[in-house]
Amino acid sequence: MNWEVEVIRKKDELIKDAQSFLQIESVLDEKGGREGKPFGEKVDEALQYMLNKGEIEGFTVKNVDGYAGHIEYGQGEDIVGVLCHVDVVPAGEGWTTPPFSADIRDNRIFARGAIDDKGPTMAAFYALKILKDAGLQLSKKIRMIIGTDEESDWRCVEHYFKHEAMPTIGFAPDADFPIIHAEKGIIDAVLSFTYQKEMSDKRYTLKQFTSGQRLNMVPDEAIATVTTAKEHDRDSLHMAFEAYLAEHQLSGEGKITDDGWQFTLKGVSVHAMEPSLGINAGIHMAKFLCQHELDEQGLAFTSHITALFDQDTRGQKLGIACQDDISGELTLNVGTIRYIQHEEATLGLNVRYPVTADGKDVRKGIESIKGARIEKFDDSQPHHVSKDHPLIKTLQRVYEEQTGDAASLIAIGGGTYARSLEAGVAFGPLFPGRPDCAHQKDEYIEIDDLLRATALYAQAMYELAK
Repeated sequence: MNWEVEVIRKKDELIKDAQSFLQIESVLDEKGGREGKPFGEKVDEALQYMLNKGEIEGFTVKNVDGYAGHIEYGQGEDIVGVLCHVDVVPAGEGWTTPPFSADIRDNRIFARGAIDDKGPTMAAFYALKILKDAGLQLSKKIRMIIGTDEESDWRCVEHYFKHEAMPTIGFAPDADFPIIHAEKGIIDAVLSFTYQKEMSDKRYTLKQFTSGQRLNMVPDEAIATVTTAKEHDRDSLHMAFEAYLAEHQLSGEGKITDDGWQFTLKGVSVHAMEPSLGINAGIHMAKFLCQHELDEQGLAFTSHITALFDQDTRGQKLGIACQDDISGELTLNVGTIRYIQHEEATLGLNVRYPVTADGKDVRKGIESIKGARIEKFDDSQPHHVSKDHPLIKTLQRVYEEQTGDAASLIAIGGGTYARSLEAGVAFGPLFPGRPDCAHQKDEYIEIDDLLRATALYAQAMYELAK
């Protein structure tokens, strides 16, 4: 079968459905969650969109309590898993067109989730539809497992696999081509700090400081409110802020409010698997603030952040830096900062450590932070599939047949649903040489790449299940 030709026949339909799917603002809504819709109305709407399409096409469909669902084709005892997710990270600011408009420009679909992971999810669905429409006989079941909480805590797959069978092998269309056979361990840690209430008179008082929305994103904005009793001091702090922005080639603004100066500093958001590619607005704000005569609590907090994390995305200052030949260096991202004077002082960290490292050693380094108390600590262990595994060999053959390029094996700092399986890998959708725009403003997927990925997924599913 010519897989590329089969995809072209469905091109218009595929693009239209991808746009409709991407127009659903499926961002986690904890407060709006309820029974049957644990992560909010919009996330559930996206899940229902895919399951309804599965029903219309005559696939076997199941909704597992709103946490996840699956779309299945084929027969047999064994299951080939294709692990996708419908939730997306918050859109953020600065988009050229609205982030959920799914606008098409320059043969690209622009939308939050276009590359991570709703575009690839629709590609996988159409790959399954190609197999069914062609009437191909399979000896295994192909099960698209659709999660709803991948960008946060993976509660969806945890719940799903308590009730449903674990596939024997599978792949997640949620990273890079050719094949990702190793994924770093991922630690999410939230730390709190307690400071004594000091009443000594200082020039400036830090009232509030907030940055970041998710641990797995480099924060692109930080906002701090600072008060002072003297007009001269107020003016000089604003001048210092403007000078800091100019020195570091950053954008931002300061404005007078009822509570004092409110400073906003802009950074560049990227995925936390390589934080050095972004600009962490929170760390920059802390660095600016701690250079001035703040109240003791505010100075202690901002100095802590600066001393431990400024210009260090490898954990060297914490003593946790490490690397291996399979998956590279440990990375560290300060994803969230929350501070209210006398009430709250917290940091949210995201650490991605090599497959041969031990998460316990990383925890020891975090626990060594003076004055910090760990409020939350989640450790998703590293994942690695041997290069000689039949899954790897099959996907390599499919990729090389369709692209003519060598199917080299790569490792990533990102975490995909593939690590939920004993033998699972990430397989696309990002082709070599393409910029990775996941979690960034103006996220997009090339339409040609969407079609190429669909053809690869169709053949891969068939070869693994025939």
